[in-house]
Amino acid sequence: MIPKPRNAGFSLVEVMCAILILGIAMVGLTLGITTALSSNKESELQTTAALLAAGQIELLQADNLLTDGVQAGDFGAGLSLYRWKQSISGTAISGLHEVAVTVENSRTGQRIYELRTLLFDPPSETAAVKPDTRKDSAKAKARKGGRP
Repeated sequence: MIPKPRNAGFSLVEVMCAILILGIAMVGLTLGITTALSSNKESELQTTAALLAAGQIELLQADNLLTDGVQAGDFGAGLSLYRWKQSISGTAISGLHEVAVTVENSRTGQRIYELRTLLFDPPSETAAVKPDTRKDSAKAKARKGGRP
């Protein structure tokens, strides 16, 4: 007796189910990739803004001149996406200033990052304490073995 051939292969229902499962998986994968990319971009914006705010604070420290008030500006052509606003205000302690630097998106005006710190005014040249030359010369003589 000759065996009957089986109908081998997939039915239309099986193929449609496989395509549906594959489609759902592709949608999930696409959403995951999109979320990861936008999260990466947001992280890049935050990191750059944090570095720019810290740099602005460093510039204030390097200038050695803290004047109370609000100032604003941008970071130049290479960083046209960002602009800064700084606020310097005095505190109850003489010479101590509260500094707030805010980095914003220059297109939307949305605040990206804010850095707050306290800075001291550098001591003025006239207020510097002059060393006592008598004590210094006595120490030098003592090191040489002489009497003060």
